[in-house]
Amino acid sequence: MTTNAGSRDTIEALLREGRRFEPSPQFAAGANAQPGIYAEAESDYLAFWKSWADKLEWSQPYERVLDWNEPFAQWFVGGKLNASVNALDRHVAAGRGGRVAYYYEGEPGDRRAITYEELLRDVCRFANALRSLGVKRGDRVALYMPMIPELPVAMLACARIGAPHSAIFGGFSADSIVDRVNDAQCVAIVTADQGWRRGKHVPLKATVDAALAHTPSIRHCIVARRVGEPVAMRAGRDLWWDDAVAGQATMCEPEPMDSEALLYLLYTSGTTAKPKGIMHTTAGYLTGVTATHDLVFDLKDDDVYWCAADIGWVTGHSYIVYGPLCNGATSIIYEGTPDFPDRDRLWEIVERYKATILYTAPTAIRTFMKWGVDYVRKHDLSSLRVLGSVGEPINPEAWMWYYENVGGGRCPVVDTWWQTETGAIMIAPLPGITTLKPGSATKPFPGVQADVVDEQGNSVPLGGGGYAVLRRPWPSMLRGIYGDPERYKETYWSKFPHMYLAGDGCSRDEEGDYWFMGRIDDVMNVSGHRISTAEVESALVDHAAVAEAAAVGKLDAVTGQAICAFVSLRGMDTGSPALADELRAHVAAKLGKFTMPKYITFTQELPKTRSGKIMRRLLRDIAEGRMLGDTTTLADSSVVTELQERAKQEAAKDA
Repeated sequence: MTTNAGSRDTIEALLREGRRFEPSPQFAAGANAQPGIYAEAESDYLAFWKSWADKLEWSQPYERVLDWNEPFAQWFVGGKLNASVNALDRHVAAGRGGRVAYYYEGEPGDRRAITYEELLRDVCRFANALRSLGVKRGDRVALYMPMIPELPVAMLACARIGAPHSAIFGGFSADSIVDRVNDAQCVAIVTADQGWRRGKHVPLKATVDAALAHTPSIRHCIVARRVGEPVAMRAGRDLWWDDAVAGQATMCEPEPMDSEALLYLLYTSGTTAKPKGIMHTTAGYLTGVTATHDLVFDLKDDDVYWCAADIGWVTGHSYIVYGPLCNGATSIIYEGTPDFPDRDRLWEIVERYKATILYTAPTAIRTFMKWGVDYVRKHDLSSLRVLGSVGEPINPEAWMWYYENVGGGRCPVVDTWWQTETGAIMIAPLPGITTLKPGSATKPFPGVQADVVDEQGNSVPLGGGGYAVLRRPWPSMLRGIYGDPERYKETYWSKFPHMYLAGDGCSRDEEGDYWFMGRIDDVMNVSGHRISTAEVESALVDHAAVAEAAAVGKLDAVTGQAICAFVSLRGMDTGSPALADELRAHVAAKLGKFTMPKYITFTQELPKTRSGKIMRRLLRDIAEGRMLGDTTTLADSSVVTELQERAKQEAAKDA
């Protein structure tokens, strides 16, 4: 067990993971990243990023790589380019128009293969439709859509005419649409009649209609037909997608955009009620996602790549749309959930399309663990060669399950750390040259300078924990919060001089590899010990009976906070007092007695957003018996009622 015996201003690094996986000689020999890449990038990080920017197609060359007026960056100053040209036109012009850009799989089983040439045609027709409606360069366009091909088409069409898009995840409420549309003053919104989710219809257009009663800037609502059932259409405002593109030319002159022109807004929740409109611009963002997609996933020309995220989140923007398309990759888009019509749907898709790269979330992996390995073994996954993890820290046992059962012990697992704000992957292994450690994101990407610091901003010695920071600008970094530069400075740059505060707790081991502990807000203070929720959760999931766990701090008169754990068991088993005691002892053996959960609540499901993230804020409210906050983004709100009752029972026992 490793402990950080230093200042209480740091986060204690308790969990030690001893397993190591060296790259195979065969993989290493053909890897995109070769030894020396880190030293080369660090010797001149601007030249490193320039080498990737130069792979893009420019309509006007840039003059300078970086202008840095902290905390505001301008990358590739003076250059002009267009994101849709880099994603589509240049591949078609190079004779690769017949290559499949997307294999599309709808939830009901409908399938399409869409080539780069076909995608370019569809993007041009929709871009012309937007222009014919009066949408012009600089106008903002909202997108509230299911996972259908029209979503990347709409994004790229907006990029083509220079209209920044603002994608809103299709699970958000009408109020969430109102907040985002009004903040950006969007002039149009693109949606669908309905979507599919576990065989049921999701009322997208009806939700948009409820929102549009409060969004005065919207002039047009374009509706794609997905389910086909009638929906209300308001004359003069609403227009079917098919009617909008009918008769439109399949060529559309792209706008030459300044390197720093706004490409998109993506809203992320903040500490206040008002969501933050994260701004990403064109050239730096494309450079970052192109480089990371190529090197982190070791992308080859014959790969079939699948990022099993939703395009409505930044993972989908960067690693379903812009990164893969700029690299000319073949990708998979899947509309539905992993458990419909059965719990082997993902593995069925991997087998059907012979996917070679799979990128998914730890939450999904832990769910697969809970369902059992038989669903995986029903399918031939031998095509896979690289596995990825994204969204939150992955605990070592989930990493091992993924590595052994999905990857067959032969596929490197690249655990990636990044954020909506960073735009692209910041810390991750490079397959072929990185020694993998279950649960560790390992090293900063070449050209990225990260650190772990204490409360005073001092670098924490190896073996200790603290705040994750980035010490210099990077091309795909956010350019600010839309309409609120002061909030940008206060949120990300005010705590430590000259450092970007990521908001995540992190430790580094003796070899300098990074182990993320979750959000700083998720650190628990028990009798003066600052304990990461992620480490307690990892220790719980290390027990053979546990599939998933979430830990939160609950106010305690003696210790300040007591650890309250919510535990889901493998095979959907129910727990017992004896098992709870066994789990406490297991955590104590892994981390130390002071980390033992005082309360353990067994549950078959944890409250998660529709993107799969555990809502620890709700769990804190449940543990302390408070009124619950917003639950509109929950995948299953009935879980909360059950947990409230169980938590009351646990509290009553303690009393």
